[in-house]
Amino acid sequence: MIDSYTFGTFVVDGKKLDSNIVLINNIVKPARYLEGHLLRESDFDELISAKPEIIIIGTGASGVVQVQEEIKQLIESNNIRLIIEKTGEACNTYNDLIKKQKKVCAFLHNTC
Repeated sequence: MIDSYTFGTFVVDGKKLDSNIVLINNIVKPARYLEGHLLRESDFDELISAKPEIIIIGTGASGVVQVQEEIKQLIESNNIRLIIEKTGEACNTYNDLIKKQKKVCAFLHNTC
């Protein structure tokens, strides 16, 4: 579960992370820095391999990260529902879906 999110910082299961993060099968990992706020298809390889029902992309506190059409198509072509929200909302959605025992993965941007 995501305990909290404030600009630049996540707390997940009591662990503080000051980077972008990915959540895969309830495991949290730092994610690469998004130069120019640009995602790559390769950012989702591990998430897709986990075969979730849903992938959530948190686009930052202000929603600066743009999700390219190729990434949307990649995720949806694997029969995975995609949710794109500002990071604060994405954290709440992730927690709600975990409580409902959905298989969900996420890529969450920590700043802008």
